[in-house]
Amino acid sequence: MKLKKLKQVRVPGFLAGGVACGLKKKGVKDLALIVSEVPATAAGVFTLNQVVSPTVPISRKALQTSKTSRAIIVNSGNANAFTGEQGVKDCQAVVAATAKALGIPVKEVLTASTGVISVPLAVNKIEASIPRLVNQLSPKGWVQAAEGILTTDLVSKTCAVQYGDVVVGGIAKGSGMIQPNMATMLAFLASNIRIGKFALHKALKEAVDPTFNCITVDGETSTNDMVLLLANGTAGNSSIQAGSKAYRDFVTALTHVCKTLAFKVVEDGEGATKFVTFKVSGAKTKQQAERIGKRLANSLLVKTALFGEDPNWGRIIAAVGNAGVPIKPEKLEVVLNGTRLVKNGEHVKGVSASALRKKMKNKEIEIAVGLHLGKAQAETYTCDLSYDYVRINAEYTT
Repeated sequence: MKLKKLKQVRVPGFLAGGVACGLKKKGVKDLALIVSEVPATAAGVFTLNQVVSPTVPISRKALQTSKTSRAIIVNSGNANAFTGEQGVKDCQAVVAATAKALGIPVKEVLTASTGVISVPLAVNKIEASIPRLVNQLSPKGWVQAAEGILTTDLVSKTCAVQYGDVVVGGIAKGSGMIQPNMATMLAFLASNIRIGKFALHKALKEAVDPTFNCITVDGETSTNDMVLLLANGTAGNSSIQAGSKAYRDFVTALTHVCKTLAFKVVEDGEGATKFVTFKVSGAKTKQQAERIGKRLANSLLVKTALFGEDPNWGRIIAAVGNAGVPIKPEKLEVVLNGTRLVKNGEHVKGVSASALRKKMKNKEIEIAVGLHLGKAQAETYTCDLSYDYVRINAEYTT
């Protein structure tokens, strides 16, 4: 199978759009809508935070109770989280207004929100803008939809690929409050493939686990995170079954889109100046490799050293030893951008300090940690931690 990367998101049988409804200042887009022209199979994965926006249980229930879905309505600028019973009613009102404007059942509408927590949602502004948004829907409207879901993001995030008659595309947002197991981000994916609900959910989980669930910016998990996927079957293929070659081809394409969007989230991390990959190998289990990778990627000392372009490998070793995973220090190996710093638990002599500092100036950094205890491995993706991250989050609501 050969994947063709598309210059813009345009999925057959889908319309999208974005408008400014007034939740944000200065006419910035803050409301997005994605619609399948025919009933679509749907799947989703959600935040593990115990405090959630009502958009999470409402969308989860819709996926569980309806065989098909038609629309995803998303607002930015307000998370509608920790807003009590009124927040639930406001969320339901947005879903109902969307269903009415599209002439579809309420149960076929999924919803998401992102923004400041515990602020009442100006639902009247959203309801008033939905008809205008519906009128602006277009097959090319994914760019506007991507703009409508942003918060502290500096850039929109889109990706689409095609193989044969099948197209897989999507948009995402995320910049801060990013931590594996649904980072603070929203992602909305679509395909024209025909696939059953069970197989679609399985495919989404297979695509999300090594991508969205392997990124972190700051170790924080939001109240609103979700990834939603609609598949409307307009490609005309026979419905694919889990485990088949057609299924594996679809998972490959879906994973490519998810990984591209996930990497764009990390690259756009609040105040980020570097994209960092931690490769942990030689672990006894994949879970242990993932745990060490996550510990490294969330270490404030490691992340600030990366920002300062300081090749302080001692911080890396310290984080590995503090990950809660049994290791043998005498077997540890550390390689930074191709230069071996530690071997058999000892610092490699003769490494040029000036050459190391030069490598630390790269925009992309790869740090490989070898445990030499087993065959399991895992990758975790993150960014550095800069002055701007502190500034952005210190001033978030002010």
